[in-house]
Amino acid sequence: MRMNLQKIREVFISALDIILPRRARTIRAENWTLYDLAVSPKNHDACGIRITTLLDYKNPAVEDCIRSLKYDGSSRAAELLSEALADYLREEIAQIKSFSVRPILLVPIPLYKTRERERGFNQVETILKKSPREFLDGTLASYSPRALARIRETKQQTHLSRAERLQNMTGAFSVPVPESVRDSHIFLIDDVTTTGATLAEAARALEQSGAEVSALALARA
Repeated sequence: MRMNLQKIREVFISALDIILPRRARTIRAENWTLYDLAVSPKNHDACGIRITTLLDYKNPAVEDCIRSLKYDGSSRAAELLSEALADYLREEIAQIKSFSVRPILLVPIPLYKTRERERGFNQVETILKKSPREFLDGTLASYSPRALARIRETKQQTHLSRAERLQNMTGAFSVPVPESVRDSHIFLIDDVTTTGATLAEAARALEQSGAEVSALALARA
């Protein structure tokens, strides 16, 4: 039965490719595997915080998955990136729980409301929603997409200098209900980091509300 469903899916996708051709990166993303992403956590200091990145953006599989999710809404890319994230988080959460009783929250970097409406989704939320249930329901961690809010619109960071990026993100985030994060350990998650300005400013808001924060990005550009 599973093979039949897979065959039906392949035929359906092939038919869609004829009617509505997909971008080449999204087609490639359908065939990448977790092995191709090559999860390799690395730490670096930026903007006063420690940031962990899991993947190398220069890896074609990583770039395909991140861009095909962000710009094409690829479900397969979201699944692969979610697998990579879960692969890392499982061991990290186990270590934290071995010496701390703090609740563990998974918090995505939020988009400003107009940006999210334009795109139709938050790519980091999409990745987290595909995580195994134990990462979402409190067994290992709880998914908390509303713990952090983006309270003002910011410019696209891509073409800004480092100084401009830092200024651009200043005061961009707040914690709507500080009590909801106080005395928790938060994995603050973004898809791609460059200077670290976004993660640093978001982490600062959470820390000021009494949370311990581990800043995490899937890749570093």
